[in-house]
Amino acid sequence: MLSFLRIKLIIALFLGIGFDLLAQQPIPKVEYGKIERIQDFKSKFVSNRNIDVWLPNGYSRKKKYAVLYMHDGQMLFDPEITWNKQSWNVDSIANALIQNQNNKNFIVVAIWNDGITRHADYFPQNPYEKLSPTEKDTVISQLKIAGRISATFTPNSDNYLRFIVNELRPYINKTYSVSTKKSETFVAGSSMGGLISIYAICEYPKIFGGAACISTHWPGTFTLTNNPIPQAFIDYLKHNLPSPKNHRIYFDCGDQTLDALYPKIQKEVDSIMIKRGYNSENWISKYVIGADHSEKSWQNRFDIPLKFLLK
Repeated sequence: MLSFLRIKLIIALFLGIGFDLLAQQPIPKVEYGKIERIQDFKSKFVSNRNIDVWLPNGYSRKKKYAVLYMHDGQMLFDPEITWNKQSWNVDSIANALIQNQNNKNFIVVAIWNDGITRHADYFPQNPYEKLSPTEKDTVISQLKIAGRISATFTPNSDNYLRFIVNELRPYINKTYSVSTKKSETFVAGSSMGGLISIYAICEYPKIFGGAACISTHWPGTFTLTNNPIPQAFIDYLKHNLPSPKNHRIYFDCGDQTLDALYPKIQKEVDSIMIKRGYNSENWISKYVIGADHSEKSWQNRFDIPLKFLLK
């Protein structure tokens, strides 16, 4: 007989939404540093979720550490407990950079998604709300076809960012020995996590000094046909990108599986970055031939944005 945990895992796999297992999940095992679990973190803005805080070897309250907030936190460290048996191996990559003194000392705040609300939490709200009713109906229809929603769709990303900025960040600042400077506060994620990362630095430019947007899911849905979302995101960036004088932004994408939808849109985004004054000092956009949409691919190149943001 299948266990309850295994049944939930199968349902999550079928729906393509990852985990929402919270307290049932073990703390990820790491090779370097240690993880402290904030279990079932309470929020008035989003559903409760686990937070895994990675502390590097030699973590000391006598030092001040930069902070990297990362989305899809359950996928970052231990492949043995992820739904697809892949992870970013963040602890190994971060440790190597810190040990080589290529980066500032930093901690990672791994924010779990809760599965069911992931798409709504990560979908930039401002661009969506500027769509016409007909365009919104198109987006809803496309998400239904893709199996991401069963009824209507309302982005909750403004509340998700309020949760990070107004609830989680104060807790981290109080509990851990971290810098509160914008120049040492960063946000990162892949796919929809890439979308919410660029949205975070645009909406809170006084909080986040840098963003790593990996395999950014510019379509929002899962097709480019008759899809109003990419243009809505582009229009949003034209008016909301933070100043290049004191922000760093990293983008990349591959050309395989779901990433094949991204390069054309990313080129348009790159054009906006140039027009807004970004250059090689504060912006990277990489096109990775042969890379697919997976934790394995993101693991292979995660050192690049870390070096760039935390140099």
